[in-house]
Amino acid sequence: MRVAAFLVGGEARVGVISADGRAVEPFDLASDRAAQGVAGVIDLGDLRSVPRLSPIPLSETQPLAPVPRPRRNIFCVGKNYHDHAREFSASGFDSSAAQGVVPKDPIIFSKVPECVVAHGARVEIDPAVTQGVDYEAELAVIIGRGGRGIGRDEAMGHVWGYTIVNDVTARDLQGRHSQWLIGKSLDTFCPMGPVAVPRDRLDLSDTAITCRVNGELRQDANTRDLIFSVPDIIATISAGITLLPGDIIATGTPAGVGIGFSPPRYLRHGDVVRIEIGAIGVLENTFVERAR
Repeated sequence: MRVAAFLVGGEARVGVISADGRAVEPFDLASDRAAQGVAGVIDLGDLRSVPRLSPIPLSETQPLAPVPRPRRNIFCVGKNYHDHAREFSASGFDSSAAQGVVPKDPIIFSKVPECVVAHGARVEIDPAVTQGVDYEAELAVIIGRGGRGIGRDEAMGHVWGYTIVNDVTARDLQGRHSQWLIGKSLDTFCPMGPVAVPRDRLDLSDTAITCRVNGELRQDANTRDLIFSVPDIIATISAGITLLPGDIIATGTPAGVGIGFSPPRYLRHGDVVRIEIGAIGVLENTFVERAR
């Protein structure tokens, strides 16, 4: 099952993509619940039993992010693949270097919810603000059952499912401000989608993650390479912060980001970033210079 949030006739809906990928069956929901996307159906239990409306051709819809506006900041994990930890530590932009090349504990930061955009949306590069825009392909966890003090052994029971996030980053702002919030949270800097899948649709021990820029393969990894597992991350965050249904956790990016090249290969006007993760599909966005 692949669950999509979308607009049709200007109305926000959420539904299930057909097996052939050509249509979507909307859930029969009140408009305020449908506008929440996947977050609006988490508490409905088995989605196979939720009433649906007639199928709509995907060609007649406009994609939204699976959670179009998260209720609070997106939790993110830094340096969570061994090769990326090494390339980032060597980049000169790593304010977490005191932990060493490979962190001993998860590095947690966040992105503001207002920077979320959908598959196919344009990501804006504002040259008056940043000259160092980078891409980061990431698997994102969607929390289904909240809680505090969640143990590793029970953590997966709190996961509803997964989606893709591009943790777009202004590297110059990241380096300048030391704390990463500003460099990670510029408008449009969190493409998310194209859909969400329940947790049983994805094998964390063996799911490929790739990222291409203008067709060139830049990132090529597997979720089995994570330094800190999804249960580790959930246990770390929830130790003192109550996780809520609908929370998003981006689990970190593999090696191959622009800052890892010498010289860095930052994104420019017209660049197309295409991220693919297993059963979730492809998240693709074009980067454009912001009109003044």
